[in-house]
Amino acid sequence: MSKRDYYEVLGVTKSASKEEIKKAYRTLSKKFHPDINKESNAVDKFKEITEAYEVLSDSQKKSQYDQFGHASPNQGFGGGGADGFGFDDIFSSFFGGGGSRRRDPNAPRKGEDLQYSMTIDFEDAVFGKETEIEIPKDETCETCHGNGAKPGTTPETCHHCQGTGQLNVTQDTPFGRMVNRRACHHCQGSGKLIKEKCSTCHGQGKVTKRKKIKVSIPAGVDDGQQLRMTGQGEAGKNGGPAGDLYVLFRVRPHARFERDGDDIYFELKLTFPQASLGDEIEVQTIHGKVKLKIPAGTQSGTNFRLKGKGVKNVQGYGTGDQHVVVKVITPSKLTEKQKQILRDFAQISGDIPEEQDSSLFAKIKRTIKGD
Repeated sequence: MSKRDYYEVLGVTKSASKEEIKKAYRTLSKKFHPDINKESNAVDKFKEITEAYEVLSDSQKKSQYDQFGHASPNQGFGGGGADGFGFDDIFSSFFGGGGSRRRDPNAPRKGEDLQYSMTIDFEDAVFGKETEIEIPKDETCETCHGNGAKPGTTPETCHHCQGTGQLNVTQDTPFGRMVNRRACHHCQGSGKLIKEKCSTCHGQGKVTKRKKIKVSIPAGVDDGQQLRMTGQGEAGKNGGPAGDLYVLFRVRPHARFERDGDDIYFELKLTFPQASLGDEIEVQTIHGKVKLKIPAGTQSGTNFRLKGKGVKNVQGYGTGDQHVVVKVITPSKLTEKQKQILRDFAQISGDIPEEQDSSLFAKIKRTIKGD
C-alpha cells in the first residue's frame, strides 16, 4: 500500500510554517495517542502522524521530501555496490579510470550511526530523568578482534584485486573501449580474503548483541528533539571508531497541561459567580499548587501569567512561564429559583432585551390589574 502524502496526514499545506506544522502534529498526536484513544486504528494513525512530523519538522528532510516525495533521493546514481554503477564508474567510463580517487578498503572507518525513538511522559521531559534502554547493535567480535579470521590465522590480501577492493572491467561500446571500475566480487570490496572464518562471527568481524545503555533525559527536552550519545552506535571497521546513537524523544500529551516551547498553558474553569465576584483559588502547575487571586469581573479568555512556573530551557536559557487561561462555565441546568434570581439580576443591570422587557412589564401590569 502506498504511503499517504505527509502534508495530507497532518492536514497542512506545503507553504505551512514550522509553527503550523508543529501545532497540527500536537493536535493530532493528542487525539490519536494510544494512551488516550482506544480505537483499533489509533496506533497506526499515531505512527503515521509521527512519521510525517519527523520529516516535515526537519528542514533538510522536508526539502528532500518536497523534491522526491516518498522515493529515496539516493536511488538512481548511488554509491555503486558490487554490481552498481556510481559516479566513479561514470568517470572511468569516459576517462579510462585515470582520474578517479581510490578509497583504501582497509582504512579505518567509523561505524554506522543508530537512532532510537523513546516515548516519555510529560513530567519526565520537564524535569529530566535517568533511565535505561536496550538496543540491538553490532559490536566488534571478541573472538577474532574484528578481523573475521579464525584465531591463529590472519586474512590474506586478495590476489584478484591486489588488495584494492576494486576490479577494472573493460567493455567495447559504440563509443570505443571503456573501462568500468567495480567492487571486487571475490572479496566483496574488502581487499582481503579469509580462508578460515571465525566461528563466532562467521567472518563478519562483528556480532549483534542486545546492549543496555544508560540515558540521561535532559530537563526541558521537547517533543522531536534528539540526544546524541557519542560512540554508542555500530562498531567501526578496520579499527575505526564506533558510530553515534541518536535518541529521539517523543513526549506523551498531558491530560491538563499543554506545552509551547518553554511555556505551559493551563485552562482554568470558573463558575459565573467566581468570575463575577472574584475569588482566591489554588491552581495546579507542573511544580505544584499555587494560589491565584481572581479579580471581580474576570472575563472568559483572560490570561494570568505565573512567572517561572513553566519549563526549564534545555540549553540553560532560563525558565518559561505558565499561562492560566480562564474559561467561564455557563450552567446548563438551573432550578426555577436560580432562573428567577438571574432574571432579577438581568433586570437590575438592564441586560434584558427590549422585547423581553416589554413582555415582563406587560406581565407585571396584568398582575397589578388582576388579569
